[in-house]
Amino acid sequence: MRVTVVGCSPAWPNPGGAQSGYLVEAAGRLLLDCGPGVLPRLRAQEGWPEVTAIAITHFHLDHWGDLVPWTWGAQYGPGRNAPRVALWVPPSGTEELETFSEHFGSDGMFKEAFEVHEYTGGEAFEAAGLQVTPIRVRHYDIETYGFRMTDGNKTLAYSGDSAPSEALLEIARDADLFLCEATLAEPREGELRGHLAPVEAVDAFERSGAKRLVIIHRPHELPLDEHLQRATDGDVFEV
Repeated sequence: MRVTVVGCSPAWPNPGGAQSGYLVEAAGRLLLDCGPGVLPRLRAQEGWPEVTAIAITHFHLDHWGDLVPWTWGAQYGPGRNAPRVALWVPPSGTEELETFSEHFGSDGMFKEAFEVHEYTGGEAFEAAGLQVTPIRVRHYDIETYGFRMTDGNKTLAYSGDSAPSEALLEIARDADLFLCEATLAEPREGELRGHLAPVEAVDAFERSGAKRLVIIHRPHELPLDEHLQRATDGDVFEV
C-alpha cells in the first residue's frame, strides 16, 4: 500500500494546508475522508481525481466538506464522464447526506454524484481492493469511526478523530502504520472529549503493538516532541 497525505489539518486549516484527506493506493485508490482543500489538491495532480472509493469517518465538516464541490464537478464538470465513485458513510449517513443536500445544493445531489453505501461498525467492507473495518471511537457526542484496513499483506490504521479509547487499540493492533490524531496540547480530564494529546496517541500506539506511528490532525501552532513523526501535506508512506 502507498499512502499520500493530501491534507492533515485539524478543524481550522494549518497555513496553506488542506483538511483531512489520505489517499491509499492498493489494487484501487481509496480516499479516507475528504475535508476542505482536498479536492483541489487532488486536481493539481490530475484533471479529475481517479479515485475508486471514499470512506468518511464522521460528519464534522473538516472530514467531509469537499464532497459538496465534488458533486458539482462529478455532475457538470470534468468528472461528468468518469465512473461514479463509491462513497462509504457511517450508519444513517444516507439520511444525513439528504439533509445536507437541502442546505448545500439540491435534493439527490450526493446520490447523483456517488454510489452511496453505509457501513456498519465492526463489519468489514471492500473498497478499492482493501478490506476496511470501521470501529467506533469516542468523539464528543457524534457517531465517529476509525478505520483498520488491509490488502491481505499489510495493515494500515487510521484513528479518525478520537478521544482516548480502547477502540484505538483494536484499530491499530499490530498495524504496519498507524495514522493517529493528536490535536490537543495536553490531556483534558473531566469533560466531554473528542481528541487526543500526543502522550495519549503514543500510549495507544505502544499498547497496540503497531510498528510505526505518524501524528496527524495536529495544529501548526502546537509543538511536537522531536522524536515523534508529524505528518505534513504531501507526505508519502510506503506500507
